[in-house]
This record gives sequence, C-alpha cells and structure tokens, in this order.
Amino acid sequence: MPRTHVYISNAADGEIGSYRMQADGALQPGARFKAGAAVGPLAPSPDARFLYAAVRSQPFSLHAYAIDRDSGALQPLSVAPAAASFPYISLDRSGRYLFGASYQSNLISVNAVGADGRVAAPPLQVIPVGRNAHSIRADSSGRYVYVPTLGSDQIFQLAFDAGSGHLTSNTPAVVQMQPGTGPRHFVISADNRYLYLLSELLATVTTFALDQNTGLLTEIGSASGLPPDTRLVPGAPRLAPSPNDPTPARNRERDIWAADIHLRPDGKFLYISERTSSTLGVFSVNAATGELIYRASTPTEAQPRGFAIAPDGRFLVACGEKSQTISVYAIDQASGALGLLQRYPGGKGANWVEIVRFG
Repeated sequence: MPRTHVYISNAADGEIGSYRMQADGALQPGARFKAGAAVGPLAPSPDARFLYAAVRSQPFSLHAYAIDRDSGALQPLSVAPAAASFPYISLDRSGRYLFGASYQSNLISVNAVGADGRVAAPPLQVIPVGRNAHSIRADSSGRYVYVPTLGSDQIFQLAFDAGSGHLTSNTPAVVQMQPGTGPRHFVISADNRYLYLLSELLATVTTFALDQNTGLLTEIGSASGLPPDTRLVPGAPRLAPSPNDPTPARNRERDIWAADIHLRPDGKFLYISERTSSTLGVFSVNAATGELIYRASTPTEAQPRGFAIAPDGRFLVACGEKSQTISVYAIDQASGALGLLQRYPGGKGANWVEIVRFG
C-alpha cells in the first residue's frame, strides 16, 4: 500500500510535526522532531528520501533528515550554516543542489548536497538580488531558476548549470512588475509552459508563458483570488519580526496578505492562501491557455501561511500561524471545491506543510 507522510514546521515549538495520511485522508499523528527555534520552510528531495528544513533563528542553519518510508520518522543527518535567514528553500531536479532565498538579506544561495543527503558548506554561491527575495525554484527542465523579489516587484530570471551548480543571469535578468504587486511564491505547470505567480499584497495570481528554449517569462494575464465583495485592501511590504515593521502605525486589519500557492497535480485547479481573511482561494485552470478563473474561497486555519496538496490530488492539508490545529480537506475532483474532513492537534506557529508519498 502507498505510504503518505505529512510534515509541518512549528516555528514557535522549534519542531517538525509528522503525520501518516490514511487512504481516506485521515491523519494519524506521529512523532515530533527537533529542528530549531523559528524552523520555517521545508523541502523534500525529488526522490523523497530526504527532507530539508531552514531554521530562521541565529545561527541560521540548514537541517537535513533521512525519511523512513514506512514510519515517516526523520533521522537527523547534518546541520550546515545558512548564508542568511531563508523563508524559502528548494532543490534542483537532481537533488544535488539546494537553493535558498532570503527576504531580510536580499540574496539567494546555492549549496551542494551529497549523495548521502547531507548539505555541504560553505555555499557554492551567494548572489545579491532585489529587495525581499521570497522564493526560488527551478523549472521542470532544471535549466532555469526564478526568484520573485517582493520589495522591488521583480522576478529574477537565471540559468542553472546542473553540472557545476552555478547560477548565471538570463537576458534580460529581470521581469519588472507593477509597483505594489509584491511577488511572493510561484508554481509551474506540469508541462512547463506556464508559471503562476502569487502577489502577497494583492492576492492576484499572474500567469506567465515560459519559453522552453530561452527560459524567459512573458506575462499573459492576471486574476484575483479574493471574492468580489471582499473588504480587504492592497497591503504593504512587511519585515519580520513585527517590531521592525516599516509601517508600525498602519492598521493592517484589512491589508491583503497572501502567502502560499499550489496546483493540484492534474493541473486543473490552483489554490492560494490569504492570511488576513484566513481563507483558501481556488481557481480553475485552462491548461491550453493558462487562463485562471476564480471560483471560491473557503475558511481555514487562522493566518494560513502554508498548505500542501497530497500527491494523488484528493486532499489538501492547511496549517495556521495563529492556530494549534491543522485542517484536512477533500478536494472535489470535478469542481475543485474544498470540503473540510477533520481538524487535528498541531503545534505553535505552524507555517509550512510538505507531503511525501512512497509506493
């Protein structure tokens, strides 16, 4: 039988929670594994043998774990220094290199990863980019890498050499978006034709055509992930922790504050999280044109920074930074609608969800 394991970063506990997902979407709570204070983004290796976590408290670090395919237990392998505080990490398609993006330090880095799963130090590269780099991922070919920078409203376009692990600027080096967009996280369609980029400050998703030969992006459309009657207003960039907020007097109770984005594996529906309203928005996707159509928003955990979709596309798991429970939803295969199945005890400051499947 396939084995599906769910991992959640609990920043305030300094732990990674684990769960076993049953065939009906039910979760069986497992052990919690120590990482470090303010543990944040997680990233599984492409073969799901290893899980990586970035710790965002001093000293900034990258933790590697081996995943037991039967129990889901995490066996610590190594701890390597990180170039900065990373709100996002990912691996290249070979699993030999780990990318990190730093919001506070305006940079990205590349670390080599050994065949044993351990992250090597020091980084192969540390590259300055625009203000507030918020994510970094390679396309499906593994030849191109993209970095949205929220504070400068840009997407950095880079070429990746999988042999050396080095990144170089593509030409042009950046895509400039409209001021106040706040590009944050993105996903790429399975056929590698489209990139979908989430705006943190507007809760819009912008569709870009991805040129297979050059790796360059061309904007082709945008859609809002909020209902037409929303009372939310465009947000403003933030710094973490909150005492360093550049606009401490601003009333943020109505600010748009979108966070995460994922495609259902079959590519028919796309989901986003919005933290101020504590909702998950769903779009239908036209696979031929890349067009998105907003469908609905569903209430979820308080301040949902992270969520993930099971590899079979049947279930979605969401956590909230201001909630100590996690929610599992059934995904309607025809409409993409979310139906709450059950809530489960979670940890404090939950901010990231990853789901891996064996078999």
